[in-house]
Amino acid sequence: MSVQTRIEEKLAALEPQYLTVENESHMHHVPPDSETHFKVTLVSERFAGLMPVKRHQLIYSVLADELAGPVHALALHLYTPQQWEARGGSRPDSPNCRGGGGR
Repeated sequence: MSVQTRIEEKLAALEPQYLTVENESHMHHVPPDSETHFKVTLVSERFAGLMPVKRHQLIYSVLADELAGPVHALALHLYTPQQWEARGGSRPDSPNCRGGGGR
């Protein structure tokens, strides 16, 4: 099973109204077919009343095995349904890779 599929299956436990897990490894200086860099956009009522740091900690606990192993970078965009609606349902863009050299 791919790392991306494992992430998707684990995050499904948060009963998302919207979930995308994007493998962005190709945008970084890693070998082809890597699964090391991901962007998660997740909308769930479970985030209601949680500050952003608590939302991130929740995701970190759910994905602890992946973060301890194959996942090098994880961009999290976590919203309540109301926040998502206020954004117009648009996913944020990812920045360009800086290549680890601070360019």
